[in-house]
Amino acid sequence: MRRENTVSAGSQLSATTTPTIEDMLHRVIAEYREMPGLTLTVEQVGRLCGIEQALCRRVLDALVSATILSVTPRAYYVLATDGPRIRPAKADLSVQEHSAKAS
Repeated sequence: MRRENTVSAGSQLSATTTPTIEDMLHRVIAEYREMPGLTLTVEQVGRLCGIEQALCRRVLDALVSATILSVTPRAYYVLATDGPRIRPAKADLSVQEHSAKAS
């Protein structure tokens, strides 16, 4: 009987420690925000965060869809705000007076 309780307590513990998809999303976001400029492949993110590759790809795709991450042409995942920055052109907003000449 004592053994039964230990097994159920152990299985209950493992069920509560299994990370959810939401936990994985937060973990990946935290890693990218903690290390600005981080550029990783699916395999590298999986190893860093301890996520199986197929599941990691789903997590990364969700973050790309949410515009938190972006994918480079060489399949590296980067924080969307770390991408190339486009500087807006400086507009000349000064008001010029036109002189009206009498004809």
